[in-house]
Amino acid sequence: MCTKQVTKLDGGCLVILFSIILDIDSSKFVSSIRVAVVQMQSSQHKADNLNVALEYTLLAATKDAKAILFPEFLMAYSPENQNAKELVSTAESVNNGKFVAALRKAAKTNNISIVATIYEKSANNDQRVYDTAIIINSIGKISSVYRKLHLYDAMGFQESRKFVAGDKINKPVMLGPTKIGIMICYDIRFPEMSRILVGNGANTLVAPSAWVHGILKEEHWLTMLKARAIENGAFVIAPDQVGNIYSGRSLVIDPFGVVLLDMGNKQGVDIVDIDVSRVKGIRQTLPLLKNRRTDVYKRDLDVFCRDCNKR
Repeated sequence: MCTKQVTKLDGGCLVILFSIILDIDSSKFVSSIRVAVVQMQSSQHKADNLNVALEYTLLAATKDAKAILFPEFLMAYSPENQNAKELVSTAESVNNGKFVAALRKAAKTNNISIVATIYEKSANNDQRVYDTAIIINSIGKISSVYRKLHLYDAMGFQESRKFVAGDKINKPVMLGPTKIGIMICYDIRFPEMSRILVGNGANTLVAPSAWVHGILKEEHWLTMLKARAIENGAFVIAPDQVGNIYSGRSLVIDPFGVVLLDMGNKQGVDIVDIDVSRVKGIRQTLPLLKNRRTDVYKRDLDVFCRDCNKR
């Protein structure tokens, strides 16, 4: 509630006043959003992980965060020797599952948006599950359901043994004053995806991850996340798993490649203020999107349809 006299209005009160008089969305005047980034070590027990998520959501709300972002595999850690059938028994549906229902209630109760991940049951495949990211707004409604497009069949892993690949790139959605495009972990390695998200209006890329540690893996993580930020003139927020087989180092990177947050190998919640107006400034100074030669690129669109394995 704004209690100051009109003659002494500050910026926040002025926004509220104009919102009341003109009946417009005040978020259009706000250029920053406070986000909470979670780095955690998920256990194999879904209920325990949910309790941690609810505790972190409450904590984020007490720190005035407007959104909290969790890593991939929030629902449970699935060790390599776990078979697909066991993972199917852990999975839930988005609309009827207790896990998502609890997160939706927490979002509404705490007036905070949530980006979370689940193992989602597939209606067409009872042997594998989707690796799914959901965006829940501050009134508890689901605004986006994204199923991981690129499965991690590389470096000795074969996610396709347990997971069904998604088949679409979601349109970006509003999260306060920013428009976020959602990816998951291995998607980071495919720059086409982030460019499509930005082309569809995203100014912040969010990538819940469970980045497996290994030789040069942290270097890849840092390099690619910086590249996705710089080449698109966008913020990148990448909450990561830590412990088990994962590397941690959850990151927030600004549109010029400046690391605003690196959580190292600790567990917990860190708060970052995202100034969305910086996107416009960087895109004017370094107009990579404007300077693209799409008139030339379109001549070679068929490269996306070629079978590169045959070369």
